[in-house]
Amino acid sequence: MQWVKVLGGVVGAAALLGLGIILGHFAIPKGANPPASSASVSQDLDPEILETIMKQLDASRIRENLRELSREPHLASSPQDEALVQLLLRRWQDPESGLDSAGASAYEVLLSFPSREQPNRVAVVGPTGDIVYSCRQSEENLTGEQGGPDVVPPYAAYAPSGTPQGLLVYANRGSEEDFQELQARGIQLNGTIALTRYGGVGRGAKAVNAAKHQVAGVLVYTDPADINDGQSLPNETFPHSWHLPPSGVERGSYYEYFGDPLTPYLPANPSSFRLDPATVSGFPPIPIQPIGFEDAKVLLCNLQGTSALAAWQGALGCDYKLGPGFKPDGPFAGSQVNMSVHNRLELRNSSNVLGIIRGAVEPDRYVLYGNHRDSWVHGAVDPSSGTAVLLELSRVLGTLLKKGTWRPRRSIMFASWGAEEFGLIGSTEFTEEFFNKLQERTVAYINVDISVFANATLRAQGTPPVQSVIFSAAKQIPAPGPGSLSIYDNWIQYFNRSSPVYGLVPSLGSLGAGSDYAPFIHFLGISSMDIAYTYDRSKTSARIYPTYHTAFDTFGYVDKFVDPGFSSHQAVARTAGNVLLRLSDSLFLPLNVSDYSETLRKFLQAAQQDLGALLEQHSISLGPLVTAVEKFEGAAVALGQHISALQKGTFDPLQVRMLNDQLMLLERAFLNPKAFPEERYYSHVLWAPRTGSVATFPGLANACSRAMNTDPGSAAWAEVQRQLSIVVVALEGAAATLRPVADL
Repeated sequence: MQWVKVLGGVVGAAALLGLGIILGHFAIPKGANPPASSASVSQDLDPEILETIMKQLDASRIRENLRELSREPHLASSPQDEALVQLLLRRWQDPESGLDSAGASAYEVLLSFPSREQPNRVAVVGPTGDIVYSCRQSEENLTGEQGGPDVVPPYAAYAPSGTPQGLLVYANRGSEEDFQELQARGIQLNGTIALTRYGGVGRGAKAVNAAKHQVAGVLVYTDPADINDGQSLPNETFPHSWHLPPSGVERGSYYEYFGDPLTPYLPANPSSFRLDPATVSGFPPIPIQPIGFEDAKVLLCNLQGTSALAAWQGALGCDYKLGPGFKPDGPFAGSQVNMSVHNRLELRNSSNVLGIIRGAVEPDRYVLYGNHRDSWVHGAVDPSSGTAVLLELSRVLGTLLKKGTWRPRRSIMFASWGAEEFGLIGSTEFTEEFFNKLQERTVAYINVDISVFANATLRAQGTPPVQSVIFSAAKQIPAPGPGSLSIYDNWIQYFNRSSPVYGLVPSLGSLGAGSDYAPFIHFLGISSMDIAYTYDRSKTSARIYPTYHTAFDTFGYVDKFVDPGFSSHQAVARTAGNVLLRLSDSLFLPLNVSDYSETLRKFLQAAQQDLGALLEQHSISLGPLVTAVEKFEGAAVALGQHISALQKGTFDPLQVRMLNDQLMLLERAFLNPKAFPEERYYSHVLWAPRTGSVATFPGLANACSRAMNTDPGSAAWAEVQRQLSIVVVALEGAAATLRPVADL
């Protein structure tokens, strides 16, 4: 794999110093923030200011933001990406609507691009070596926006170069179980090319699983059954509807981890130690290339062999066969599939942009609001819908700030992250560089990446303490469309659950690693959330919006199909802005730690019901875990009572500060950097990846799954005991965090 060093700008002392000034001193002009008086010390959320901000968030301005942001393709580190850096700086430094300070800082990171000189190619090669059929190398230019020189051809980022050739097999979604099914049917996989479809497992996992079975190369496509509700004809798809057209290809990163591949746990500054690219782990082990479903149909519908399982069938209009090889009486008789992949690694500069509003009372407490800036092509939905909202929210707040109407109690930090599409790189490098400061001072992280997947209802994900503040915001804001429902009332109609504490409430999803919240929650232990508008699941089975990561994700696509009128974008701006103001301005932080009790009790009950008998057989008791959960529940209730008492009476501002720090620091108590040595950056013992089938504490579930068929006293069962101890200690530490500060 070729490694090219390309510096797309200067990472100089000025950029790094600028960011240091922003984080350390905020560069506030003299007189802009006089010392807090006794009145300002008790500054609380002003309902009138909040209402003013909600009214001023303008759907038409968000629409114009999106038009400007998505006008050109802006792949990470490209000149167009850098132009957006400058756009953000201009907005945040505007004398009438800007922030207190703004700056950009670049990291020198390893990215992956297809070769312009040797474009990636997939072809059917006949017995004599002649090319019988060639797959498209670019998407069809349907609107005049898919054929420009800055449109990167479809490729699998970080996939190795290579030219494998072999018989074609169909491997469904490329999971380990799928390849085992093929082997169980007697299909020889050695040296084959596996055709897989998106979904089921991660992109890179398809290549990892295939390589375990000696597959030589992997193709990936999006099946219309998974994204288009079965629609596949040109007149049924974009530009005639929102469905993915036949030539559409999903790009993406196939790197297993997040952050810069060469500098794990270190910021990718010029002076940082770097790994040898040839020895970096996490890259796909064999060549892999995405194709459109029109080409997948030609390949798949000409395969020979037995029929695939019913669950493996799709919507390409033929019976899916398994192979290996093509039908002997078809146009590709005796042919093989050849892949020619020529990706290369390049060291590039990618910038984060930060804008700061300094807090009037607690400037050393940060509320972060972020989204990434880079896209695979035009990226109107992903990520520019989020950036369009970010710019409108910062404009409204900046205008009030410049007029002297408002200044938040705590500091607000807006962030535009670079190179997210390659593996959350900008946000991860930021958390690595400012690890200690962020852990000590950050109240919460709000992520708005794709702000509008579709226009039916709110979708929120987050850790339990943020549930109440999201609910409070959603109850205050009218839902788009006719009627008088609030966003909360509309949300509960689409996604709901029965809570033993609150009754029927909207469902708050958990956070994985799909966007820039990942390093904040998993690595730093900062309460985090992700907010968006999404589909009516009763009307579509699409796993994501259909033009995801393709050249058809354009402004026109959003304007015509996703959110005409931009009322859903406005609803997200209001919801996220409302949450932001409540976190930055409320005297008492609106983080309800008692909501963690429900999660812990649910995890405990799952462990007792599904693992209890098995653990007893190996003399492992859940007693300490039961006690630890009860300790947490008791401490959370007591803290809640203390908060209520303070709110009703008179209080010392220092008491409030200490209490707020307890709320802020709770999430950190669940971190254990040694808990998951096999998982990079994952330290949170409640939200790490869970591979075991039991919906309980992930370390315990995973360890039990691995130990299930091993002998008593084995190392695997020792790991179960270790993971149980890790959870118990974390819960006891969390309970201690919630107890009175003077209680040592």
